[in-house]
Amino acid sequence: MIFGKSKTQLPDAAEALPGRDARPFAVGDRHLVLGNPIETDPPEGFEAVVVGLGCFWGEEKTFWEVPGVWSTSVGYAGGVTPNPTYEEVCTGRTGHAEVVRIIFDPEKVSFQQLLQVFWENHDPTQGMRQGNDRGSQYRSIILTTTPDQQKLAEESRDHYQEQMTAAGYGQITTSIQPLDEYYYAEDYHQQYLVKNPFGYCPLHATGVSYA
Repeated sequence: MIFGKSKTQLPDAAEALPGRDARPFAVGDRHLVLGNPIETDPPEGFEAVVVGLGCFWGEEKTFWEVPGVWSTSVGYAGGVTPNPTYEEVCTGRTGHAEVVRIIFDPEKVSFQQLLQVFWENHDPTQGMRQGNDRGSQYRSIILTTTPDQQKLAEESRDHYQEQMTAAGYGQITTSIQPLDEYYYAEDYHQQYLVKNPFGYCPLHATGVSYA
């Protein structure tokens, strides 16, 4: 519990941890699988989107395996605390979710295709958890970087809700909003399942097809 609230409730600004003005750790230069920079703006003509769908170790791997994805990183977003640490995010007092930042070439993979990967690789009806991972850091969230992405993400949610309802699931709880700030996670989290090939981070997919 945090100030009378559980870790499944988002803190307001008065309850959130204060954070800091600068990131207290470094992040590696190159993606260990894709070979491209991690901490960078999208190249000319490319786009970025940030998504959260549970534990970010396995979800980053899911996206770096998609053809047309140029680089991925894991981090924290959607909350209040600036430049948080993993330990702070785990308290539930930052408001941040564990997220994956995806830089992609829209000539090779469309935003709609990435949305399909997003919806089909977790259960977006679980609120502040994924499976046994409970807390606001594990919530389902899409953080868009353009108005077109926002529109397409909302349309995709409505479409997938139809598939979920037909399959007997409840309401989608995914938050869809413009990205405010993205904070890189510690270097040991980046491409975690390459550094730790026997690491475990379960997916909680429903088996419901987006198509």
